Amino acid sequence: MSWKGFFEGIQEFAEEVAFAPYNALRSIELESWWGANVVSWLFLISGFVAFIYWMWQLAKVNASGSEDRSQISHSYLGEN
Repeated sequence: MSWKGFFEGIQEFAEEVAFAPYNALRSIELESWWGANVVSWLFLISGFVAFIYWMWQLAKVNASGSEDRSQISHSYLGEN
């Protein structure tokens, strides 16, 4: 096996296996404008839901008061 064959194997894996979901999304975009927009909106909605959940969790931790909120909460920032 040569180095050229090794790198061609990596190329084939990347193009045929690793990027297969992206190729499927690209085919949806090329076939239908509506399909492309539905996929985009699904990604936007899932990102928005994740952001809201993250903010909700941060608000819950902040309300519980269990976090050390002093300015020198880490030892490498200085002494009290």
